[in-house]
Amino acid sequence: QVQLVESGGGLVQAGGSLRLSCAASGSISINVMGWYRQAPGKQRELVASITRGASTNYADSVKGRFTISRDNAKHTVYLQMNSLKPEDTAVYFCNVDRVWTVGLTWEYDLWGQGTQVTVSS
Repeated sequence: QVQLVESGGGLVQAGGSLRLSCAASGSISINVMGWYRQAPGKQRELVASITRGASTNYADSVKGRFTISRDNAKHTVYLQMNSLKPEDTAVYFCNVDRVWTVGLTWEYDLWGQGTQVTVSS
């Protein structure tokens, strides 16, 4: 019953910034939240993840440029993307690994529908 909805994608020039949001409706408590991306013709990859206690990790390709954060009260995870490159162009997906729902059940490995990020040269 939990639904992940991403927002904030769009078209931006190289060097620009975007802020992605992912809200998890129907949730009470969420374990790890993360952002993945899939570029045209490429495999889906982990971009960044964050634990409930705010411990983070990043792909080497985005370290120093992207920042992941979360608001546990709002059940929302964010990805601030700065200094964007054309290589960042992809569909970005929100993911949670485990969530305790308002229906008092556990749900695992949930995905949003994705939001398109396009970075032009």
